[in-house]
Amino acid sequence: MGTYQFSDGFPDQFGGERGEKYKSKTFKRFILVIQSADISEQKELMFNEFETWRGDIEQLDDVCMIGIQF
Repeated sequence: MGTYQFSDGFPDQFGGERGEKYKSKTFKRFILVIQSADISEQKELMFNEFETWRGDIEQLDDVCMIGIQF
């Protein structure tokens, strides 16, 4: 079990096929999907998800996430 604190940088990033924002609802769903993975694997999955979503679009904001596993 664990918890995350995060800035709005990931959800506000434009990307995907239509160049839209990722959005908080989508980000929270993604966290629920990866929650059973080991914390180090979650880090890699998040990084890959962000980079895949962003594609060639410039990163607009800082992305800060803190994951705590207990």
